Amino acid sequence: MGHDHAHHLPSGPAGSASGRHSYRLGIALGLTLTYMSAEVIGGILTGSLALLADAAHMLTDAAGLGLALLAIRFAARPATAQKTYGYMRAEILSALANSTFLLVVTGYIFYEAYTRFMSPPDVASTPMMIVAVIGLIVNLISMRILSGGSSESLNVRGAYFEVISDMLGSIGVIIAALVIKFTGWTVADPIIAAAIGLFIIPRTWRLLNETVHILLEGVPADIDLAEVAQSLSAIENVSAIHDLHVWTITSGMNAMSVHLRVAASDQCPVALQQAREIMKTKYKIEHVTIQIETDDLCADEVHLAV
Repeated sequence: MGHDHAHHLPSGPAGSASGRHSYRLGIALGLTLTYMSAEVIGGILTGSLALLADAAHMLTDAAGLGLALLAIRFAARPATAQKTYGYMRAEILSALANSTFLLVVTGYIFYEAYTRFMSPPDVASTPMMIVAVIGLIVNLISMRILSGGSSESLNVRGAYFEVISDMLGSIGVIIAALVIKFTGWTVADPIIAAAIGLFIIPRTWRLLNETVHILLEGVPADIDLAEVAQSLSAIENVSAIHDLHVWTITSGMNAMSVHLRVAASDQCPVALQQAREIMKTKYKIEHVTIQIETDDLCADEVHLAV
């Protein structure tokens, strides 16, 4: 029986996808906090729910970005005897908290929009539009900054989605301001606020589902487990495989474990090397745990089906 544990877990913050793009998150956080303050002031002075709703969304953006940066610092801490993966899952917990909080805030936006729809307040449309235009510019800058890391990291992707929704929110506020300015129809303000909330929900829900899937150690979306099993089964002298698992540790870092059966012990080294090579080159997984078993040692074992 042979074992192989190929561990390639980087110890620094640059090891995870979020760590490689932490500077993007930092710049976006600064822009978000600055504009959020302007939106809160503008929303209070103009009486615009759409501005305040967008400010609330910006607050969740800032909280999410802050949590992401905090998670990166935790992820840089070394592994211990009690936490063998260190704090790499802190990024996933951060994304989970961010998406959950965003759904709660969206619910409040809907409630406030309903009350204002029933009793529309006066809204100062010109200052409202000026603040929204500034917000549109800030969001476009943040989108540009975050786009480079959105394909690699859950946290960067979550922040990118939120900035997109903020950008559309700014456009919505501009439209509402124009409608109010030229028609006096103040109901446009809570309608746009509710529309911002409707845009937020599906993207946030997908992010929430993805983080829960990772926490449940589900198979990564870009991995076909049946195909992995077929590739490993095709290795020379491998007669069977079982207990195959592929899961995500943190964004951009997958892991795999499997048992391979061969006829004789002298066939173990070749099977082991080929299995490692397949996982590294074909599936981009370097953190692998492979157990090689011979027929005479596992005749009576019960295994999980692949």
